[in-house]
Amino acid sequence: MRNLLALWLSLALVLAGLPAGAQVSPTAKEHFDQGVAALQEGKPALAVEKFSAALKLDPDLTEAYINRGIAYQRLDQAVDAVTDFDKALELNPKSLEALYNRGLAYSRGGLFAKALEDYTQALKYAPKDWEIYYNRGNTYLDLGKLQEALADYQQALKLHPDTPEILHNRAQAYLYLGKPEQALEDEDQVLELNPNFARAYFGKAQALEKLGQKAGAMAAYRQFLKTGNPESDAALLQQALAHLRVLEGK
Repeated sequence: MRNLLALWLSLALVLAGLPAGAQVSPTAKEHFDQGVAALQEGKPALAVEKFSAALKLDPDLTEAYINRGIAYQRLDQAVDAVTDFDKALELNPKSLEALYNRGLAYSRGGLFAKALEDYTQALKYAPKDWEIYYNRGNTYLDLGKLQEALADYQQALKLHPDTPEILHNRAQAYLYLGKPEQALEDEDQVLELNPNFARAYFGKAQALEKLGQKAGAMAAYRQFLKTGNPESDAALLQQALAHLRVLEGK
């Protein structure tokens, strides 16, 4: 169940910093710091170059593998990214950043079972990290394991209340479970928190349509057509237009 409407956190990748007192040569550290700066400036290709230079000097620099993996991920080089996260975990099996980022890479590549393993392992080291629960919930949602997704979204909301992305994705789980009332409550709360959250209008329209509230559904679909992103929401905008035409009897 690949859910077009569910949102993943756009800044979910977690950079790894050097631990205090790390024994790293000054030159390797300089390359490492330049790589971090390049990532922060949105220059992943340059970051790969800098982290590779650091690793030539210190081939056991776990954090450089993690951050180079992030750079590869941003370059859509998923295989290289996972290879670097694997290497980081060989060096430090308890690296939270490596587990979490590899989980994201697996999720985005459709390798959901592997992603679940990494998220679950990461939670052993960071049981109060709401983003891990959120992204594991998204993976369960993609797998159609709706009760598990709901449980993770509930936990994420306990740790990080009033987060629009969590509420919106929980609404999707409710819709799939045939609970449009709860979905509508979540989408309304999303729009209270952020009136510019365009996809919440689509989710709200879906819930209202299932509840037989034709006028409200039409209004919500129209609002989504006004506010949706023409690029990232292209498929949903086409769906909204199709639903609207049916509701209008055209």
